[in-house]
Amino acid sequence: MEITNRNAKPVSIIKPSTGWMPIDFRELWRFRELLYFLILRDIKVKYKQTFIGVAWAVLQPLVSMIVFTLFFGRLAGIPSEGMPYPVFSFIGLLPWTYFATALQVGNTSLVGNSQLLSKIYFPRLLLPSSAVFAALLDLLISMAFLFILLAWYGIHPTGRIVWLLFFILISALTALGVVLWLSAVNVKYRDVQYAVPFLVQIWFFMTPVVYPSSLVPESIRFLYGLNPMVAVVEGFRWAIVDKEFPSIVMVIISVLVSLMLLVSGAYYFRRMESEFADVV
Repeated sequence: MEITNRNAKPVSIIKPSTGWMPIDFRELWRFRELLYFLILRDIKVKYKQTFIGVAWAVLQPLVSMIVFTLFFGRLAGIPSEGMPYPVFSFIGLLPWTYFATALQVGNTSLVGNSQLLSKIYFPRLLLPSSAVFAALLDLLISMAFLFILLAWYGIHPTGRIVWLLFFILISALTALGVVLWLSAVNVKYRDVQYAVPFLVQIWFFMTPVVYPSSLVPESIRFLYGLNPMVAVVEGFRWAIVDKEFPSIVMVIISVLVSLMLLVSGAYYFRRMESEFADVV
């Protein structure tokens, strides 16, 4: 709403959002260019003054793949569902590394931009969103190396690979939902950022990255499927190599949990949004 003062200068009055919708999509669309520049800024900051640049996006899952192959594949003898263990673990590491990176960067997105929050108005949702979307670049770069690894082992992807977009979407929605919770809580309680690495570590062992989900006992398979990243990792393997399709029930549960995290995170973020500038 605009009013006019004595000098005939327009004054904008910003009011808290009302209603049941946790996200104002029209406002986000108006600020779409700002989201683009925030994503671009996050990417530039991440690789600024680095020696090997974007190669870090491949190096991290590559080194993890080598370590997991030696200890879990050879020493522990964990099965890999007929796939070479390096391929098995690297495919699992692709969505997981993206998810973990988004959580670790996104949870401090508000605190790290405290000057922006306290000086100008824009949809605060753009800050955690830019952190989640910027991390997708690392995923795309790592996927390029995956095709080299597949060619080395003589594995040829099929047309099912187009389903990767669906599973990437689930991982992005899950990451955004969790980041909305963490970033909002971290504004008030700064020790959240120290708990996130521990949370990521626990979540890692609850996800079939280094082991197949078939090893999970049938009695707890339903609870195990409440982790959306289970369906994402299993979906990645199904879409890339010749693997049995993950349980459709598990995929549906993962999608529902992912949406619940996103909606609840958006509601909590919106509830706390009015306090960000005062507390941060």
